[in-house]
Amino acid sequence: MSEFYHLKSIAELHRLFGLEKPLHPLITIIKEWPKIDFDFKDTKMTSDLYVIGLKGNVRGTFKYGRNSYDYEEGTLVFMAPNQVARFDDADAELDRNGWNIFFHPDLIRKSTLGNTIKDYSFFSYGLNEALHVSDKEKHMLTDFVQRIETELEQNIDKHSQELILVNLESILKYCSRYYDRQFYTRTNLNKDFIVRFEQYLEDYFASDDLVNKGIPNVTECGKALNMSGSYLSDLLKLETGRSAKDHIHSYIIEKAKTLLLNSNSSISEVSYCLGFEYSQHFSKLFKSKTGLTPIEFRNMN
Repeated sequence: MSEFYHLKSIAELHRLFGLEKPLHPLITIIKEWPKIDFDFKDTKMTSDLYVIGLKGNVRGTFKYGRNSYDYEEGTLVFMAPNQVARFDDADAELDRNGWNIFFHPDLIRKSTLGNTIKDYSFFSYGLNEALHVSDKEKHMLTDFVQRIETELEQNIDKHSQELILVNLESILKYCSRYYDRQFYTRTNLNKDFIVRFEQYLEDYFASDDLVNKGIPNVTECGKALNMSGSYLSDLLKLETGRSAKDHIHSYIIEKAKTLLLNSNSSISEVSYCLGFEYSQHFSKLFKSKTGLTPIEFRNMN
């Protein structure tokens, strides 16, 4: 049976890995993991912490969710609290280079970043959707990490929290830029995913799954394309200007218009055919997208 660890704090992280007492109770930077007598095979781990990790080199395979990931130098991975990670290679070793930032949500709770952290959707990406950075980009990010480290190593004063957060937020903003660059450089591959996504919707809405399972959500759509829902939505938003949820809703509205104009089915029957459990939910969505109720749309045509 797999061992399972849940880390609740920065202090607990340091104790588990035999590190010295942390310089700050809510954030730490680890650049080199110590050699410890710890078997990581089949170890599952969750935490209450956010993690940003630039990988230098590591041997072994790391699993996150459904996907395996073979580390490459110059890749960044992100984890939000309560996500499950697992080493299941007997020869796996922790990273000896690169850097890792761990921070507790309490660090940002009263700050602007506390309100915007949810906008950094890459914290919900799978490991196979890691960010690959150039040497120049890597040095840029490492500069911000060193500034945070400098703040942690000197006496904490009234400016420390603000400066730590400014640099932490800068890392996230630059990572957003670098992800956009990565999306753009993979534009041909992205277009293939868009075609596959549209085909998936067409097949799903033509199958019994629509009635039996209801309208597919973004997570299910991502899974069908072997990616996280967040990554799929960001990919679509960049390429088409609309999120995955917008695409799903647009598909529903187009199907609804056809049913309303080419059948005598009641509104309840139309909503049922489109996977809605309650017709009022269908009517609300239809009006929000068209400005008309289903009955008004049918009557004016």
